[in-house]
Amino acid sequence: MPRQLKITVDYNVCVGNAMCETFAENTFGLNDDRQSYVKDAAGDPEDTVIEAAENCPVTAITVEDAETGEILFP
Repeated sequence: MPRQLKITVDYNVCVGNAMCETFAENTFGLNDDRQSYVKDAAGDPEDTVIEAAENCPVTAITVEDAETGEILFP
């Protein structure tokens, strides 16, 4: 069973580049301010979510193991 992820977007950093949505469209969306938000933390496989976070040009996304608190990215 895949682990549960806790994904956060820092709105003070996000510039709305939408790379996360490009890589993990089932997990991320854009809000009315054109900033990324998490629409479903279980929407895409873990490796896809990590790849999306890695491609954020301003490192606005944090991915954690929801059970243990282990930081998976950054």
